[in-house]
Amino acid sequence: MASNTRYRLGSDIGGTFTDGVLLDGDTGELTIAKILTTPRDLADGAREAVAVILRDATIAAAEVFVMIHGTTLVANTLVQRAGAKTGLLTTAGFADVLEIGRELRYDVYNLTAPMPAPLVPWAWRKEVPERMLADGTVYVPVDLAVARAAVADLVCEGVEAVAVCFLHAYRNPAHERAVGDLIAREFPGLPYCLSSEVAAEFREYERMSTTVANAYVQPLMGRYLEDLERRLRADGYRGRLYVMLSSGGITTADTAAHFPVRLVESGPAAGALAAGYFGTLIGEERLISFDMGGTTAKTCLIDGGRPTRTKAFEVARVHRFMPGSGLPVRSPVIDMIEVGAGGGSIASLDELGLLKVGPRSAGADPGPACYGLGGEEPTVTDANLILGYLDPEFFAGGTMRLYPERAAQALEGLARAMEADVVGAAWGVHEVVSENMAAAVRIHLAEKGRDPRRYALFAFGGGGPTHAERVARKLRVPRIICPLGAGVLSAFGFLVAPAAFDFLRTYITRLDYLNWDDLNALYAEMEAEGRRVLGEAGVPEAEMRFVRSADMRYVGQMHEITVPVPAGALTEQNRPALEASFYQTYASLYGAHTTDPIEALTWRLLATGPDPQVALKVHSGRSAEAAGGRAEKAGAGAEKASDGAEKAGGGAEKPAVHADIAAGRGAHGGPAARAKRGRRPVYFPGAGYVDTAVYDRYQLATGFYGRGPAVVEERESTVLVYPGDRFRIDPYMNLIIELSDEEVMENRA
Repeated sequence: MASNTRYRLGSDIGGTFTDGVLLDGDTGELTIAKILTTPRDLADGAREAVAVILRDATIAAAEVFVMIHGTTLVANTLVQRAGAKTGLLTTAGFADVLEIGRELRYDVYNLTAPMPAPLVPWAWRKEVPERMLADGTVYVPVDLAVARAAVADLVCEGVEAVAVCFLHAYRNPAHERAVGDLIAREFPGLPYCLSSEVAAEFREYERMSTTVANAYVQPLMGRYLEDLERRLRADGYRGRLYVMLSSGGITTADTAAHFPVRLVESGPAAGALAAGYFGTLIGEERLISFDMGGTTAKTCLIDGGRPTRTKAFEVARVHRFMPGSGLPVRSPVIDMIEVGAGGGSIASLDELGLLKVGPRSAGADPGPACYGLGGEEPTVTDANLILGYLDPEFFAGGTMRLYPERAAQALEGLARAMEADVVGAAWGVHEVVSENMAAAVRIHLAEKGRDPRRYALFAFGGGGPTHAERVARKLRVPRIICPLGAGVLSAFGFLVAPAAFDFLRTYITRLDYLNWDDLNALYAEMEAEGRRVLGEAGVPEAEMRFVRSADMRYVGQMHEITVPVPAGALTEQNRPALEASFYQTYASLYGAHTTDPIEALTWRLLATGPDPQVALKVHSGRSAEAAGGRAEKAGAGAEKASDGAEKAGGGAEKPAVHADIAAGRGAHGGPAARAKRGRRPVYFPGAGYVDTAVYDRYQLATGFYGRGPAVVEERESTVLVYPGDRFRIDPYMNLIIELSDEEVMENRA
């Protein structure tokens, strides 16, 4: 009988697919599932993915002791403007802050550039007489009678949630808390958010925008998590439900329901964590995380095994890839860039007749034309199918059949407009979307002063391994790493994330004027909150860790940098160390520093539990049983996948990996040929269609090596290896490609 702490499950809802991963803590084996997302009822898709995994692993829901979930619900709700009717209570005279914003144009040459419409219409913004000074002193007491009347008016107008954002509440939240108590007492059941809890830092517009966004999605997210947990309980699950945060930590469903704005990037954050985990595991601590799914592609820089983080981001942009055109959210998040480049991204010609791909996507419904579900516009998946990169009988392990004739039909119109044939149009789509991703990564790295030639590309997501070679060549990255189960790696990332939550307080002061007693009180308050949140997540007191930092700048500057702050009681004796830390951080970013006075703004605390102990099975060079066991456990819908494999001509019964393959013999000829599914024409630039070997990913064991051209198929993704490139399988079943391109080789040194 399995122990009640043996199995942990991660579930990730994406724009096109819903993924799941089950980890067996005793054996280190993974069971994975990938199904189409159910846009009309996201919880239904998550539940179905869990059911598929449990069936394939032959265990009951009651045997899973932890389930960690991530969803696109918050992001989709904000983008689609489908949240609750939200009202705003703010300081008298400040109702137009949401409209005024930063008074900056994101496109300086466009005088009519549209700004994102506020989530709260003007009629639902109510002003309350009160005033708090910047040092936290009460200047005008809050008028609770006016606040009560304002909330009553909002309720009469059908408002479903209320955001409360008073001036300088980050320094003294007394007025906001008084109004919050009033709402809870006199309007029970009405959801409300206080800016002093959601984003307790200065910058009025950003704080108000974040608080409003949180209130806007809070009712929907609360109902969703409650419904999901109820359905899981009905299916027999008895463990705790946790939710992934955009910052890379996990928290309880209750905390997530209270702060849903912190979940906007939960799935992509998990993918970056998984990339960092594997990088540390195999000794590759400098990685470019490249996650290409059905709707978007996201990249993240990983140094020292940890993805970089940032303090703010934007959602629901008017122009998706133009900073400043969206709604600002002040919340910790893993620092990623996003490109509208996924398998469902739609290709078209712009007004100049140039080929563009995305950001519009066919999504899961109707999906690419080749899905046969009603889509008619050409997409990246349609192009990849025409180019031979995908097997129409083995897509998603055979659970979905693709229709090449429909892909060709969708591309014909584009080809005519381009004055090309269907193959030329397909290659154009593949090339443009790869260049879009490479350009975004190139800019991201340049902004951080990093050289891509010193990094490896870690490719995952359903489309990442297929496009990795083209993107790597454009970036001159010498090595590509594709993990087993690449198509569901974000779901695996949930399993390596610690329980964690970020807290912050704004206290603006020059370091030489700092009141150390006030600062210690701030950190004590944040630490108490952190202990409560971690305790609710089941983290033992002895295993709680608290990491401090502060946002600082030179006096008079507009922007700040984040600097480490030591633990323990702080005194004047700590000031030289804080100054030195600032100078060192500043010089590392900008190459030099001065000794001008330093100003601190926001003090931060990361409360975190220990990293989960995840021990994946290590495969020795001659272990056929290990890789064979992984193959047995790796399927989404095992019977359907087997049927699909049989149609494709290989591996219907998923036979065990042969020992001679595991021993590392060559890919061409001899016993290693048993790993081949067959051959098919595959398009490569400069060569056209090339007769190419197709390998079963689950039959390639540790020590296997080969040379391209090759296609390596698993149920959730396909790895494309260019002619002449070498590839091998490492002890953790990662497929590693060493690029042979002369230009790349020259830069490897």
